[in-house]
Amino acid sequence: MTDTPEILVIGGGSTGTGIVRDLAMRGMDATLVEQGNLTHGTTGRMHGLLHSGGRYAVTDQPSAKECIEENRVLREIASHCVEMTGGLFVKRPEDTEEYFEKKLKGCKECDIPTEVLSNEEARQLEPYLAKDIDKAIRVPDGAIDPFRLCVANAASAEEHGARIETHSKVVDVLVEAGEVVGVEVEHASGEGKRVHGRAGGREKIYADYVVNATGAWAGRVGDMAGVDIEVRPSKGVMTIMNVRQVDTVINRCQPKGNADIIVPHETTAILGTTDEEVEDPEDYPEEQWEVDLMISELSKLVPMLKEARTIRSFWGVRPLYEPPGTGTTDPTDITRDFFLLDHGDRDDLPGMTSIVGGKFTTYRMMAEKISDHVCEKFGDRTDCRTADVPLPGSEDFSVLRDYMDEFGLRSPIGRRSVQRLGSRADEVLKTDGPNPTVCECEGVTRAEVRDAIDKAGSDLNAVRLRTRASMGNCQGAFCCHRMANALAVEYPEPVAREALDELYQERWKGEKHALWGEQLSQAMLKHLLHATTMNRDRDPVRRGNEIDFGAFDGGPAVGDDSGATRAAADGGRRDAD
Repeated sequence: MTDTPEILVIGGGSTGTGIVRDLAMRGMDATLVEQGNLTHGTTGRMHGLLHSGGRYAVTDQPSAKECIEENRVLREIASHCVEMTGGLFVKRPEDTEEYFEKKLKGCKECDIPTEVLSNEEARQLEPYLAKDIDKAIRVPDGAIDPFRLCVANAASAEEHGARIETHSKVVDVLVEAGEVVGVEVEHASGEGKRVHGRAGGREKIYADYVVNATGAWAGRVGDMAGVDIEVRPSKGVMTIMNVRQVDTVINRCQPKGNADIIVPHETTAILGTTDEEVEDPEDYPEEQWEVDLMISELSKLVPMLKEARTIRSFWGVRPLYEPPGTGTTDPTDITRDFFLLDHGDRDDLPGMTSIVGGKFTTYRMMAEKISDHVCEKFGDRTDCRTADVPLPGSEDFSVLRDYMDEFGLRSPIGRRSVQRLGSRADEVLKTDGPNPTVCECEGVTRAEVRDAIDKAGSDLNAVRLRTRASMGNCQGAFCCHRMANALAVEYPEPVAREALDELYQERWKGEKHALWGEQLSQAMLKHLLHATTMNRDRDPVRRGNEIDFGAFDGGPAVGDDSGATRAAADGGRRDAD
């Protein structure tokens, strides 16, 4: 073992990036590996709620207390990722007064601030609430950007000397003499796709200790090491609306159930969610009835949702864990608490610990607990500082006001850029040349896209996560090719083409379950734009064809009915035999 312990963290979600940041800040030699982009798993498929704890105040008070504690911490250290929207638990006439009072009592017991609002007061705050609601409880819920948060944690970890490897899938856990000593990973191929410039292939990464922070995939890593980790994945489906129908988090004030929350998130609103136990965290896509359920149930709280446009849907898998012997059959009854499984103590396999369960809001607390555990293994008593040191971008959030004045940013585009970048706005936005808008829906400029390419390489989906470009109303119809164009400045044309294809595919995955009404027209417009302006439906280069641009540009001679006329008529394309 070296003087500085080498720690390997598996999983690039909120917990994994939180752990690697914590360890690196304590002086550990830390490496993180993730099979896809950061937030590839559950973290990138959440509804964006910064919990006040109110949702758990009746049924799971330990989790509720953790939520309100970490809610306060994240407002301070991750201010550029958080929007404090506030939240309402809304009671309809058919909802019981008994449960309303239980919710109030539970919040008080968990130190969650509350205020009871009448029908009139609630509707003054949110005018589109149903006219017949009874009343509501106001709580300090918020919205948080999981992509921005994880990137900031990873950036902070790198600043403290950590190594971050995305697109690096663990294919084996290395066990020697009955002890975990590292992992073998498969690095993705593709120019510029790797954070450290690797060109693919396998690598064995040895470490003094391994942390399994893969959430719903923890069981798969356990299988590689020969230990059993009984994660119970629970699928939740969410639907994204075209605009923010509300500016406050809206919860239905009733016991556990599906389709009971609306989260305003950036320029959209996210409807959630279902809770269905599944066996595999990857093989259960959303179905049409689940999307329909969201609209029908939540329109009872906000009627205008019936007429609103759905732009996409997605699903995530909660990494629920239940200690052996509990015997719970309903996934909504399983605690949202987290568990630290030391495989040396539990399975006689030293060298690895898994962390399972938990919630996004408590990621930092979870990371602190497991970092304490790892440091204790090596006799390191260094204190955790992650609750006190702001993340990159949140060091001085007065930047929002100062930069508006300094840059003259009065337009929505400027405001959105500075909100995303926080205290990095000066570094990114001060450019010598023009800075046109690349994504109108989300207000992303070329400077932001280029900054993301510098950080993420040629993966446009990683650029998307950092900037939100292509995540707005048009779902990339007007900006995907612009992002690829920015990429082509630094990378060869084939690399830009492949990245564009991957971005298109990722956008399509979420749209295909929302193809009705106005969104069907929008999807067709998007298809026709790309098919006609960029020949995306029939790419002659990929099909082995040639385009005779000379025939097209010159046009046919008068009275000429030769092949040249036909070539010009079909754009100069000559099918290869």
